[in-house]
Amino acid sequence: MEKVPLLSVTALHHLHIFIFVLAVVHVTFSALTILFGSAKIRQWKHWEKSDSDNEYNPEQVLNAPKVTHVQEHSFIKDHYLGIGKRSALLGWIHSFFKQFYGSVTKSDYATLRQGFIMTHCRRNPTFNFHKYMMRVLEADFKKVVGISWYLWVFVVIFLLLNVHGFHAYFWIAFIPFCLLLAVGTKLEHVITRLAHEVAEKHVAIEGDLVVQPKDDHFWFGRPKLVLLLIHIILFQNSFELAFFFWIWVQYGFDSCIMGKIAFIIPRLVIGVFVQFVCSYSTLPLYAIVTQMGSSYKKEIFEEHIQDKTLRWAKQAKNKLKVKGRPASNGSSQVGHKGDSVSPSIVQLARVGDLEAAADEGKEEIRAESVSNGHK
Repeated sequence: MEKVPLLSVTALHHLHIFIFVLAVVHVTFSALTILFGSAKIRQWKHWEKSDSDNEYNPEQVLNAPKVTHVQEHSFIKDHYLGIGKRSALLGWIHSFFKQFYGSVTKSDYATLRQGFIMTHCRRNPTFNFHKYMMRVLEADFKKVVGISWYLWVFVVIFLLLNVHGFHAYFWIAFIPFCLLLAVGTKLEHVITRLAHEVAEKHVAIEGDLVVQPKDDHFWFGRPKLVLLLIHIILFQNSFELAFFFWIWVQYGFDSCIMGKIAFIIPRLVIGVFVQFVCSYSTLPLYAIVTQMGSSYKKEIFEEHIQDKTLRWAKQAKNKLKVKGRPASNGSSQVGHKGDSVSPSIVQLARVGDLEAAADEGKEEIRAESVSNGHK
């Protein structure tokens, strides 16, 4: 029996070209998304400065109301006293449409910023929340630019399903479209739930309104899942447009592989829509709302402070090894006389988790961060 190759040499060469085009388009579109999204997030910088100045303006502090009704806060008015209070379903509908207009308002930013600082940086009220968001965004999207194995599995499945009559290249365009709308709606609804929690617990409050960040507001209690979905959205949208350009250049616009014009135009419109909404709405929402989880990331410290903390952890780990004690040993006395390592430092040395920054020396690190911020 004569054996025939699954792909001819010509087909294999075309496949290599497609993979190259897909990689270039994905990296380009991801870069454009982070570029335009970051440009919008930088517009919030004057909100950060305004909130920071008001907190340390003596006249502003003296004139600020001491006790206010929760319903008087604009954040509560926007998210609780409106549609969401009367019906959970209408609350979801409100969140769906809000992602297209004013996805993050000034009251949203001020309230979420205050909630993050009071939960994670209570002893550092001058913390620059805006810079922290930008650092986290840059770190997260270094992962998004890459193409993971499960995305390549998706490419193989699509190529197998792309047979005559299926119009798979058309229906696949709705996957990133639907995922994008779902992610944007969920992120808006997280803000609504934060407002509901405050309004249901308090009739009146003293000082600023403070929300309580926690992971329970997110799908399966995992804020990181949002980044995974954005990764899939950007890749699939890039795949759809890369496949269109590849077919056009390789076989021509009138080829049978390109398909009917009635299927081509919706695909392009959906692709442009997904790219625009992801850049100007979903990405800014992701940047601020995913900070409303139960924990913070290592980017909460400046880069040089991260390095110092990591060296500190390694030194603590080396002390434990020298003394022959396991990392799980909670003893605070190690090393020479006068040397001490707190249990939190032991944990930091054992798992390398900067989010569990040690209690011992934390004031020194935060003080340095504050001084650098003033500079």
